[in-house]
Formats: sequence, structure tokens, C-alpha cells
Amino acid sequence: MQYRPPRFAVRALILQDDRLLLVNAYAGQKSTLWCAPGGGVNPGQSLPENLIREVAEETGLTVTVGPPVLVNEFHDPAHGFHQIEVFFRCTLTAGKLDPAWRDPEGIVNRRRFFSRAEMASIRVKPDSIATAAWGGQMLYDPLELIVP
Repeated sequence: MQYRPPRFAVRALILQDDRLLLVNAYAGQKSTLWCAPGGGVNPGQSLPENLIREVAEETGLTVTVGPPVLVNEFHDPAHGFHQIEVFFRCTLTAGKLDPAWRDPEGIVNRRRFFSRAEMASIRVKPDSIATAAWGGQMLYDPLELIVP
């Protein structure tokens, strides 16, 4: 399988009351894997502008974007997919998790804040997300296989 050009994405690390916001972004709940909200970068917009848009689409929340804290990349050799993600520390500025809210694209089906202890009992990617969320240094999580 030949690889397509890498997809570039941004993700938000949002802590509230020492809990990290994660989403399940598998339509129809096909997977138990959780990740930080965010998504693909549109050309002509800054990374923070893209992230503010993606967080609003996936969660209904408004954030301010702080510094980058993690660069992650993953791939799926069987489908020629390679994604590079930059995770930013973000601050919630408006909104709350409304149970009636629905992702307009129908991809995110669950949103929830998790404590660091709770994260040990769920499937989450990248593996270094907790260290990035609660840590202080910039991290690089090397290329790994995508996990459905």
C-alpha cells in the first residue's frame, strides 16, 4: 500500500477540576478508544483557530489555546494513512457538557472528563496523553500503529 501525504491535526488537552476531557470519535461506538478532542487542520487558518473550531464541533465548548505540549504521530500501513498531531494545553472559557448535545458530523458519540486514575482503566491514545496533560515538558510520541 502506498502512503498518501500525512494528515496534519490539532488536539486539545483540557483539564477541569483535575480531570481531562476526552472524546470517543468512532461513529456508532465501533471502538472503546478515547482521545483528546480535535481534528484536521484547514489550510489558511492558524493551528489555534483550527483547534478552537474543532473543539466547538466535537464538544460544544469554547476554549482558549495555550502552548503546545505534545507532538504525536500514528499510521495505518494497510490503508496508507499517516497522521501528525500537535496537542495544545487549552482552557475552557464557555460551555458545559450538555447531554443533549450532538456532534454535527456524527463522529463523536461520547464526551467525558476523566481523572488520571480513571484513565488507567480505559483505552486511550496516544499512550503519553496523561503525561502531556498533567506534565510540564514538551513531549514527542514516536510513530506507532493506529489502533481501532
